[in-house]
Amino acid sequence: MLARSLIKQCSPTMAGIKTGNLLILDQYSEEEISAFNQMAKDKGIAAVFLGIKNGRTLIYVYRPDLLKKDLDDPLAQKILSSEGDRFNTPKECITCLIDRINNSPSFPHEIGLMLGYPPEDVKGFIENSGSGFKSCGMWKVYGDVKKASCIWDRYKKCTDIYSRLYDQGTDIEGLIVAC
Repeated sequence: MLARSLIKQCSPTMAGIKTGNLLILDQYSEEEISAFNQMAKDKGIAAVFLGIKNGRTLIYVYRPDLLKKDLDDPLAQKILSSEGDRFNTPKECITCLIDRINNSPSFPHEIGLMLGYPPEDVKGFIENSGSGFKSCGMWKVYGDVKKASCIWDRYKKCTDIYSRLYDQGTDIEGLIVAC
């Protein structure tokens, strides 16, 4: 069950073309996530339990190296500091995210930065409370619509290819690109 959910929700991250994905599960097995981490760590990918919201388990599947690069962006730094987040490492940022998910009534929208969304779109979403966007797909776009559309097409194609390969017998380990 975890394998199919990973394919459907996390293929671009497994392929190394996206920083992270939010894996949402109805049922959660700590053993399965632990086994996934053991298998995936040498390929530069990790999964972290974030919490449970509305009865569903949230797992952050990500590439630590890409996350560090994304969070080093000056606009990303500005967004995170304006949201009150203080951290020196991606791990500290994830710890802050876990705290917000579990102790805040609203969902922390700065998670978009950790999912590889363009900082200008995350900023626009936060400043406009999700309204006034130019386009909506995998996220709400406040900046470059054409670029976002190309990225969405790339992610969809990746997921389609991964689904086909998995259906043809390739296992999860074989689908994770080492970065």
